[in-house]
Amino acid sequence: MKKLSTILLIICTLHLFSTVHTLGRQENAPLFSQVIYQGNDVVYKENPLAEGEFYNPILQGCFPDPSITRKGEDYYLVASSFAMFPGVPLFHSRDLVNWTQIGHVLDRKSQLKVSRAGISAGIFAPDILYNQNNDTFYMITTQFAGGVGNMVVKTRDPKQGWSDPVKLNFSGIDPALFFDEDGKAYVVHNDAPEEALYEGHRVIKIWDYDIEADQVIAGTDKVIVDGGVDISQQPIWIEAPHIYKKDGRYYLMCAEGGTGDWHSEVIFVSDHPRGPYLPAPGNPILSQRYLAKDRKNKVDWAGHADLVQTPEGQYYGVFLGIRPNEKDRVNTGRETFILPVDWSGEFPVFENGLIPMQPKLSLPEGVQNRTGQEGFFPNGNFTYTETFGSDPLDYRWIGLRGPREDFILFTEEGLKINPFPATTKEQAPVASLFYRQQHKNFTFTTHMDYLPASETELAGITCLQSEKFHYVFGLTRAGSDYRLVLERTEDGESKVIGSEVVQVNGPLRLRVSAEGDAYRFSYALPGGAFVNLGGTVSGDILSTNVAGGFTGNLIGLYATSANDIRPE
Repeated sequence: MKKLSTILLIICTLHLFSTVHTLGRQENAPLFSQVIYQGNDVVYKENPLAEGEFYNPILQGCFPDPSITRKGEDYYLVASSFAMFPGVPLFHSRDLVNWTQIGHVLDRKSQLKVSRAGISAGIFAPDILYNQNNDTFYMITTQFAGGVGNMVVKTRDPKQGWSDPVKLNFSGIDPALFFDEDGKAYVVHNDAPEEALYEGHRVIKIWDYDIEADQVIAGTDKVIVDGGVDISQQPIWIEAPHIYKKDGRYYLMCAEGGTGDWHSEVIFVSDHPRGPYLPAPGNPILSQRYLAKDRKNKVDWAGHADLVQTPEGQYYGVFLGIRPNEKDRVNTGRETFILPVDWSGEFPVFENGLIPMQPKLSLPEGVQNRTGQEGFFPNGNFTYTETFGSDPLDYRWIGLRGPREDFILFTEEGLKINPFPATTKEQAPVASLFYRQQHKNFTFTTHMDYLPASETELAGITCLQSEKFHYVFGLTRAGSDYRLVLERTEDGESKVIGSEVVQVNGPLRLRVSAEGDAYRFSYALPGGAFVNLGGTVSGDILSTNVAGGFTGNLIGLYATSANDIRPE
């Protein structure tokens, strides 16, 4: 009995220690009371909107691989999210100009298995499609994480949540569904050929799809495009296929050329959904690859498109593109653009999609530009202010590899971020709340109330392209001193490029700003002016040109209990 009492006492003591330790961490968690993001790009200053115009891209920042569908008057759009959590941002519009983010398709751990994924793994190329035969929306995608692979989820109402995934029995990437008028369904996707003839050689396959079982039908797979438009020219990375039906014929639209400066969109036609498909004589129907490299306000890498038809019969296409900075680097990532599509002839053509794209478009007839108003996503140069005064959190804020709710805590004073024992260098969930960089020129300023207790604790700002390429700017402890540090990590190698002891007597203001490739990290003590730390640093490691991968720069409010930054 005495032994049992001793064991119970030890268990209670350990539980009390754990509780006190957890509460202590929460009490010592950094408090972020405000964020102000301001975009200030020259292109918008030089091209102010006139009556009847709106800006392109419609979604600025890292919203790549868009897919779009319509039910009645309602349009829904999704984009790739990789290892971001929640996954697959979901937008709604009634006019193709004014968009509201209504959530994410994959917002539960049962749907998204990215906790150990690299930032550019996870969710690739989601396809959203409404099936009028059974009044159901489908989202099919490839999840490179957790052993999932190709998968599908569905819902009757995109605003009310989506099912858990069904794993699909085929390999390859970029799957898309097609529902024919006769009730039959098909899946098309990119896959490897039986024998690769050259690097980048891929094929497009089709399967019959069992709607009741939500599964491809074994043995029905067929190659319908080998290589691309003309295999004798060794085209690379035929991918992102979509089938559309018009006037009784079937049109297969695909991306070709890889998701870089040779990117394009091509089209094929057939009398049957399973082919054979013949390429249009005028391919590509969308590309920026033939244009002068030094063109003003350059949009590049255009492709990976999807089409939608309005109730009035007009076609539009959404697609990805990039807007590089003055050093031709891509820090904002691949963004979502839109163009009207002329389908008055046999094949669709993106209007002005083969000449230099302009920053403005004409509004569709009867539409008013309300971007940035009434809850619609902002566009152009704008200021976004977040006070963290309400739960739930705005959908623009995302986590990495795990839910935001695992580390955020709303208080009357602002938002606390409870630190994880993980850093930005790890392929693990990070206690960081991220906002996408949406402009070449921007400032991101936050108020942080925080006193680290040891050198293993740090909180502040991170600018992150990946776990191997990023900056960390934060407050930590060095002996009895509070010290601000700036660390640059390039290809996994880290170096402290700024360090300064500060007398913390209240909330700090932390800021990162950029003018193209030139980034600056600054701080301000209560009542004081901003002071730069580390000088002007290059944004090279925040670009896909240097870091690789598929994301744009993510600006994060960050906390860790495993800090390894040690200034000399």
